[in-house]
Amino acid sequence: MSDRKYRLRGYQDSDRERPAKPSPRPAPEPGAPAGARRISSQDGPKSINMPGYREVVRCSQCGAVTAGEVALDTRCPRCATDLHSCAQCTSFDPGKRFECGDPALTARVAPKNLRNDCSLYAPRTTVERETTTPRVDDSRKAFDDLFNF
Repeated sequence: MSDRKYRLRGYQDSDRERPAKPSPRPAPEPGAPAGARRISSQDGPKSINMPGYREVVRCSQCGAVTAGEVALDTRCPRCATDLHSCAQCTSFDPGKRFECGDPALTARVAPKNLRNDCSLYAPRTTVERETTTPRVDDSRKAFDDLFNF
């Protein structure tokens, strides 16, 4: 047992054996000429993994992505809410007069979440980052197609 109270590194270790330090240089690759070393450059070009962006129209009630154009009779595929309504419009603003940001509107349209035939309607689109890539597995699709009639 040691007569020292603390066995921390650097505390009265002048008489203690020092372990051998590992070499900071990596070992050369096998088959490389003598004196050659592996060079890893931090300054070189890096691969670009920038995700793509897409414009989507989402339902104001459930947030489901709708496909295609929004027509007068279009409904949400998940919750069956009318998509051609004031709540889905880009001009919809509860703080403005008639709850619409478009100054050309002269009369209030009510209710805001039901279908209307407003000529100023434009669907609210958002730009979102594509976080997943579409996965195409041809062999799996071919297998599933065997059982689909």
